[in-house]
Order: sequence, then C-alpha cells, then structure tokens
Amino acid sequence: MTLPTALAGAADELALFAAAGFLLFSLDDLLLDFLYFARGLWRPDEWRDARDLPRSANPGWMVVFIPAWDEAAVIGQMLRATVQRLDYPRYTLFLGHYRNDPATAEAVHAAAREDGRIVPVEVPADGPTTKADCLNHLYAALVRLEAERGERAMAIVLHDAEDLVHPLELRLFDAAIPGAGLVQLPVVPLPDSLSPWIAGHYCDEFAESHGKDLAVRQSVGAAIPLAGVGCAINRDALARLATAGNGSPFATGSMTEDYECGLRLGAMGERTRFVRLPEVENERALVASQGQFPGTLRAAVRQKARWIGGISFAGWERLGWGRGWGENWFRMRDRKGPIAALLMVAGYAAAILWGQLWVGSALGAPKPPPMSPLLQGLLAANAGLLVWRLAMRAAFTWAVYGWGEALASLPRVLASNLVAILATHRALGIHLRGGPKRWDKTNHTFPTEYR
Repeated sequence: MTLPTALAGAADELALFAAAGFLLFSLDDLLLDFLYFARGLWRPDEWRDARDLPRSANPGWMVVFIPAWDEAAVIGQMLRATVQRLDYPRYTLFLGHYRNDPATAEAVHAAAREDGRIVPVEVPADGPTTKADCLNHLYAALVRLEAERGERAMAIVLHDAEDLVHPLELRLFDAAIPGAGLVQLPVVPLPDSLSPWIAGHYCDEFAESHGKDLAVRQSVGAAIPLAGVGCAINRDALARLATAGNGSPFATGSMTEDYECGLRLGAMGERTRFVRLPEVENERALVASQGQFPGTLRAAVRQKARWIGGISFAGWERLGWGRGWGENWFRMRDRKGPIAALLMVAGYAAAILWGQLWVGSALGAPKPPPMSPLLQGLLAANAGLLVWRLAMRAAFTWAVYGWGEALASLPRVLASNLVAILATHRALGIHLRGGPKRWDKTNHTFPTEYR
C-alpha cells in the first residue's frame, strides 16, 4: 500500500465518521427549525411588545441576587447604572462579596451608601468558593431580611456583576411570574469592535439559541434552563429548592447551578417560562439582559469549559433524564457538545489530509483512489444542510443585530468551532479530575457608554 493510498483511506474513514454524525445532528436541527416555524400556529405571544405590559397597582417586592468575586473593576458601575435605569418601585439588590476581597467590598459598600436599596452581604469564607455557595449565602440573607420586614419577596432575580439590566425587566417579571416557577428573558451579548471574532461568536450563538431554541423548548413542554442572568425565580419555587437542598437552593457542587435550577424546578412540576418581548413590535430592541462577553480565546475557552463540563459531563450524573419526549430530547441536545467537538476534530483532520494529498498530487505524486459513493453522498447532503444552517444563524443574528453582524456570523462559525473544541478538551480534563473546586470566573468589563 502506497502512502497516498494509506492517507486517503485514513481521510475517508475520518470523513465518513464525521459526515454520518453531522448528518444526524443536522436532521435533529432541521426538526427544531420546523417546530420553530410551526409553533406560531398554536403558541400566540401573551403581549405584542413592552407597551402592553400592565402596571400593577400592587407591585411585588423583587430581590436581585448578584454574586461577586474580584469584581472591583465593574461592580460599582453596574450597581449605579442599574438603580438609575430600573423602572420599578420595589426592589432590593443583594450583593455577595468575600471577606478576602476588600476591593470589591469597598466598591459595593460605596454604592450602598449612595442608595439604600443596595444590600452588601459578606460571605464568611475566603473566596472564591463556588458561585452557588455565594448565591446560597445571599438566600440566607434574604430569609433574615424577610423575617425583619415581615414581608416575603415575590421573586428572586439573578444577574452577574457585569450585566446591563433592562429598565423594564422587573415590570415584566412582576407580570409574568405569577403562576410560574421561573421566567427567563433573552440574553443579548454586546458586540465588541476589539474582538469581532471571539466576542462576536457569542452574538451569533445567543441570537439563535434565545431566538429559536428556547422558544421551541417551551413549546414542546421541556423545562427552561436558567442562563444565570435576566431570569426570575418565584419565591415559593425557590423555597421548594431550598427545602430539597437542606436550606440551600443552589447546588454548590455544580459548575452550572443556574442551568440545573431550571431543570430541577421543571422536574418538580413548576411552570418554566421563556419570554421574548420586543420593546416595540417589529423592532429589534428586546427586553433582555445585555453584557460584554469574553473577547480573548483563553477567556472564552475557560467560560465555555464551565458550561460544557456542567451541562454535558456532570449533567448525565447529576440530572439524568426527565419525563416526556420533549424534555429528554432537549436534554440530549444540551449534552451533545462533546460529541460535536469530536466530529469537528475528525472532519478538520480529514480536510487537512485531503489538502495534503491534493498538494502532493499537484506536485506529481500518485493520485489517491476516489471517494466511495456513500461518502460522496454524505458530503453532498451535509453541504446542503450546512448552507441551511448558516442561513438560519445569519437570519437570527440579523433579527437582533442587523446585516453587518449577520454577514460576519458566516465566517465566525470557524471561531465558534475552535472555541468549542478547546473548551471540550478543558472541560473533560476538569471532569476527570473530579469537577470544580471553586469559582473559575473570567475577567469582566462594563459597557463604557453606561459607566
């Protein structure tokens, strides 16, 4: 067997494996697309736009949990922007900080001295612990404050220290949370001109996931996972989680406590809601949580490794499967990331081998044998489905950001794939070492126009 023949055989086997896997995943995505376009026939929206939101004569008390470790650079700006922007009369911001993080503590207390609705909560341990542990300390502080005030919060809202909170967010939660265990709003990453590829790929992924996937997830009766920001948990529902967790509603052993929270509430029979509401009908602006996402490859890999590790690897062990075809279908979709990364590695390896063979043939080396008809058919089918997938991603990116980002989303798929492959490798290593021991956060920035 000649070397070109051996290389061609290896490339064909890798390509066959990748093509068969991608075909299955693409057909799965095609079913999701069909259900998205069909859902409008039986799932009308409750409100056309934010102008339809009612103003309650007796608005509920909303409590916002914001866990913070090493956030001195952004937390003060975020708190001041939030209290200036929120259009809601009754809320309290609970800020969790650590005793060995004096810079963050000082920024939080400085903001609290300016506005009594900001309540600093010190975690009595050296940080970082885990994000869930910080949230559990905030929950304990809430229970104490409720006892002092003789009043129970209506809902607990989750945000991160770098978030840009929408002015109408709490009004929407006040209208949507009655009768629901949780409500999730869309997350809209802010474009970063300094990182159009790495930060930009988050724009594309969230535009499609929070424009289509969560809508279909709700339509088929599957539980809505929390994104950790722009979400509200009914106070009674959170109490149920606390009872199940011996007083701690958030799972301290998880890298994705927010994701688990949504699925656990769904398994308890709580209604979970995803509300995508435009500010004005037929315009792009949404009532959503915005923020700047990692702009470097290293930071993006660290962040996505947490997501993949918590959802794809630990999710099998911690959550198992649910009830009903819709729930299990989406749990399967949630966990396919590592398999997709393996398929991408195989596909790129085959492409590199074929490229070497093509160059060698052009320089006079023996030509490799032709591909099998089966492989040719799979590649042709995948090519057509890839065109459809890219068109769908561009369409959802256009719906949120316009044509510039929509066109950029096409080549940014390569950046998305690279981050996914490297993050899966990191997540697998963390999982094999026994999971996270502490909060593995990334550095944050707050948008300059709102500082």
